[in-house]
Amino acid sequence: MDAFSVVVGQGQAIELLRSALKQDRVAPAYLFAGIAGIGRSLTAQAFAEMLVRDNKSQQRVRDRNHPDVLWVEPTYTEKGKLLTAKEAEAAGLKRRAAPQVRLEQIRAIGEFLSHPPLESLRSLVIITEAQTMAESAANGLLKTLEEPGQATIILIAPDSSSLLPTLVSRCQRIPFSRLSAEQIKQVLAKNQLADLPDEMISISQGSVGDSIAAFEQFQKLPPELLKSAQQLPNNPKAALSLARQIAKELDVESQLWLADYLQNFYWRSNGFMRSIECLEQVKKQLQGYIQPRLVWEVAFLQMLSSK
Repeated sequence: MDAFSVVVGQGQAIELLRSALKQDRVAPAYLFAGIAGIGRSLTAQAFAEMLVRDNKSQQRVRDRNHPDVLWVEPTYTEKGKLLTAKEAEAAGLKRRAAPQVRLEQIRAIGEFLSHPPLESLRSLVIITEAQTMAESAANGLLKTLEEPGQATIILIAPDSSSLLPTLVSRCQRIPFSRLSAEQIKQVLAKNQLADLPDEMISISQGSVGDSIAAFEQFQKLPPELLKSAQQLPNNPKAALSLARQIAKELDVESQLWLADYLQNFYWRSNGFMRSIECLEQVKKQLQGYIQPRLVWEVAFLQMLSSK
């Protein structure tokens, strides 16, 4: 079976990759560009399966334990150890900043690629959420991209502008598009999630992953906190109190989702463009590691002044 058959709605990206495989012209580096949750990582996995070819190796690619395929995810640091978001959640760690792809991980890529592939014609490195790389990590990766050896490196990021231009210039761009509501429902049905509320699909704006994450976050959010945020504070004291509550009760990932949810909610309920613009700034500042309580205080006070 064609490994790409599991991917829904990314015909252009798959055609470009199929052509590279058919012509035996696989590039040293690719940028899989598009929003999260639309099949970028699934396509990278399928591409890896096509590269290793035999069925036994393909299963190991799916299990992420193939010796010639290295997956790199953003991490947190905890007592000198690097933990992925899933590992941090499993350990019960509450983080106040977003995870990053770190310089130590880039060095590990260099070590991985310093050895020839064991079972395949080439090694493959897949870096998810590559936009989270700090400048030092990006510069370290640049050296590897200049001389990848018998390897292909895939950077997965929202768009070209989220990465250093010097990195982008060394990658072949593979574009990924947002999915239609029907395509999202098709993917959800395949994963026994056909009963996901339409509201969560609307919030996701074309992303299956965001639809599922939205519903999970919605269920986890304290109902009273969500209700207060939906109504918006009506005086400065209430604004500061709500900001403090959000920063105290929610980790950064949940705060980012709340900002997305509120943007959609305000748009559907009253179309207050000023509030939507303030929340866009909230997301950028949270991703820039600015102190969350301060971010929300400024945003709510600005919303209040625009009423």
